[in-house]
Amino acid sequence: MNKIAFVCVHNSCRSQIAEALCRHFAGDVFECYSAGTETKPLINQDAVRLVKELYGIDMEKTQYSKLLADIPPVDIVVTMGCNVECPFLPCKHREDWGLNDPSGMDDNMFLETISLIKDKILDLKERIQNKLL
Repeated sequence: MNKIAFVCVHNSCRSQIAEALCRHFAGDVFECYSAGTETKPLINQDAVRLVKELYGIDMEKTQYSKLLADIPPVDIVVTMGCNVECPFLPCKHREDWGLNDPSGMDDNMFLETISLIKDKILDLKERIQNKLL
């Protein structure tokens, strides 16, 4: 099973959403982690609320903000689009999803981001299953 890390600066919103959705939609293909170069004391509460409403996933029960050093070595690194120099994390495959951070925005921005993350996870799962990576 491929180990995948979703990385953004604070590991509090986009990368946490990706970890939760990856476990939910692609846990049969990926061992999922998220991490950041810094941490926040809580996962973004709008992300927690909306992911729970949409998919019944309670991110606060299974996830917390982590540093890159807190996760095991991974095969795939997905950066969220931090608009900063992304940290080096050894891996076999790396891609950047270029997602805007919805923190502080309205629910529509969060829903758009959640939908994009879900679509990208399903695409990545398909590429792995079809041995395109």
